[in-house]
Amino acid sequence: MKKLLQNKYVLIGLTLIIGGLIGWMLKPSTPASEMSEDHEHVADENGVWTCSMHPQIRKNEPGSCPICGMDLIPLESDLGMDDPMAIHMSPTALKLANVVTQKVGAGEITKTIRLNGKVMENEKLVYTQASHIPGRVETLNVNFSGDFVQKGQEISTIYSPELVTAQQELFETQKIKDKQPELFAAAKRKLTNWKLTNAQIDQILANGKPLETLPIRSERSGYVKEKLVMLGDYIKQGAPIYMIADLSNVWVLFDAYESDLAWIREGASVSFTISSLPGEQFTGKISYIDPVINPKTRVSKLRVEMNNPGYQLKPEMFASGVLSVTSHANKEGLIVPKSAVMWTGKKSVVYVKTASDQSISFRMRTVTLGPSLGESYVVKEGLEAGEEIVVNGTFSVDAAAQLAGKPSMMSPEGGAAMTGHNHGTTPESKEMNHSEINVSDKEYESDKAFQNQIKSVFESYLPVKDALIAADPDRASSTAKALLESLGKVDMKLVKGEAHMEWMADLTVLKAAANAIQKGSELETMRMMLSPLSDQLYHTIKKFKIETSGFRQFCPMAMNNRGAYWLSDSEKILNPYLGDAMLSCGNVEEEL
Repeated sequence: MKKLLQNKYVLIGLTLIIGGLIGWMLKPSTPASEMSEDHEHVADENGVWTCSMHPQIRKNEPGSCPICGMDLIPLESDLGMDDPMAIHMSPTALKLANVVTQKVGAGEITKTIRLNGKVMENEKLVYTQASHIPGRVETLNVNFSGDFVQKGQEISTIYSPELVTAQQELFETQKIKDKQPELFAAAKRKLTNWKLTNAQIDQILANGKPLETLPIRSERSGYVKEKLVMLGDYIKQGAPIYMIADLSNVWVLFDAYESDLAWIREGASVSFTISSLPGEQFTGKISYIDPVINPKTRVSKLRVEMNNPGYQLKPEMFASGVLSVTSHANKEGLIVPKSAVMWTGKKSVVYVKTASDQSISFRMRTVTLGPSLGESYVVKEGLEAGEEIVVNGTFSVDAAAQLAGKPSMMSPEGGAAMTGHNHGTTPESKEMNHSEINVSDKEYESDKAFQNQIKSVFESYLPVKDALIAADPDRASSTAKALLESLGKVDMKLVKGEAHMEWMADLTVLKAAANAIQKGSELETMRMMLSPLSDQLYHTIKKFKIETSGFRQFCPMAMNNRGAYWLSDSEKILNPYLGDAMLSCGNVEEEL
C-alpha cells in the first residue's frame, strides 16, 4: 500500500512537468524587438538619471549630482519623435533650463541710436569786426577773449592820416558846395564809406576841426572769440580786429557711426541732455548730415540747431543724445530678440519649436540677419511670421543638441551623441561666437566669499581684454588660461537653489568663451569671443550684486558693424575689437 502511494505522487509530479512544457511550447513567442523596446523604456524611465547642468553624469537611481548637488532628472529618450534631426526636451528639462519661446511676428521696428556730441558756435553767426580805415590801433577797449560786447559798443579807436586828409577835403568842398554840390557830396560819401555816421559828419562840420582818431563800434552783440591785433599795430583797411560769436543760436554736433547712417534722416528729432546741466532735457531736429565720413573715427557729423536766448548752452559742452527711428517690420523683415540668435560671424542660427501631442522638439535653422536694433535683430530670411523660436535658454538647447548628436551650431550636420561635458568648446571647433547670454532680471543675494571670487574673475578678465587691445594673441591665450583657473576657483556650493542654477548657466558661457580664446590661434577669432565673455560677466556682476569699480563700454563698429560691449577698469576708450585701426572708437555706456 505504501509503495503504491509513492508511485501515485511521482505520477502527479510528472504530469505537472509535462503540462508546463506543453503550455510553454504552445504560447506565442514575444518578438526580440518588442523585448528590446520594453527594456529600453524601463531603463530610460527608471534606470538612467542625469544632471541638467552636467549631462556626463549617469546614474541608475535618483539622487544628487556629485558635482553641483542638484537633483538628478530622468534621461529623456528620442523614441517617437517625428523629426530625427530635432532635439526633444521634456517639460521638466525645459523648466530646469529656463527655456522660453516666442512667436515671430511683423510689427513696428524701433531703432534707438545713442549719440555723443558737443555744443559749438553757429558758424553762420561767427563774424569778424574789421577796421574800415587804414591806420594805427590807438586803443583796444576789449582786451581778452570771452568778453561780451553789445551792438554799437565802442571797442577800439584808430588813428588814420587818411582820415584827417579826407576831413580836410570835406572842409574845402563845404566852401564851394553851392557852386559844386557834387564835390561836397563826394567828400561826404568818402567818409560814410568808412562807416562814419551822418551825425558824426555833421559834428565834424560844426566843430570845424578834423578828428584824428576814429572809434570802431561793434556791429553785432556777442562774445569775443579772439583778439586779432595788438595795441599799436598798423592795419590796412578791412583788417580784422576781433572775431565775435553770436551765441543766441548754437549748433549741437553729434557723432553718428556709419553703421547707423542708414536710419538717420534730416528732420528727425533728437532728445539730448547736457552733463553740466543736470535735470535739463533738450529736443531739436537734425538740420544737416555731413556727407563725408571721418577716415580716422569713421563717424559723420549731425547738426542740430538750437535757439539759446539765455546763453545756457555754451560751446564745448558735452551732449548725450537719443534718436529713435520707427518703421514697419513688414518692409524689412521680422523682429527677433538678440538672445534668440547664435552666430559665428558668417552664419546666424535660431532654434524653431515644433510641438505635438507626444513631445516638444527644437530644430536649428539658419537665418539671414538685417540691421541690429539694440536688443533685437531684423531677420531678412529664414523665418516665417507665426513660427515659434527659443528666445531664452538658446545655449542650453544647443548644448543638448550637441550632446544628442543633433545638428547644432558647432556641428551643423549633426554627429555622434556626446557623453562628456563639452558644450562645443573643443580646440578643434569652428570659429564660434554666440549672442546667447544667460540674462536674468532678478538679483540674488550671495555669500561674501562668492562675491570676492567673482571679483577675482573680473580682475582676471582685464588682462585678456588688454592683450586683445595690444593685438597680442599669445598673451591673450595665456591670460585666458589664467581666467579659466580663476573660474575654476569659484565655489559653486556657496550659492543655493535658483541662484545656483543661474551661476551654473553663467559659468557655462564664461568657460566656453574663455576656453575658445585660450585655445584660439587667430586674433580675430579671439576678439570675437570677447563679446559673449564680456556680456556674460557683466550680467553675472549685476545679478549677484558684485560691488566692483569699472565701466561697460560699447563700439557699434565691432563684430562686422553689429556692435559689441566690453568691460574696463578705466573710463578711457581703448577698443579691444578694432585695436590700432580704431583704438578710440566707442563710448562709455554704464559705470559699474
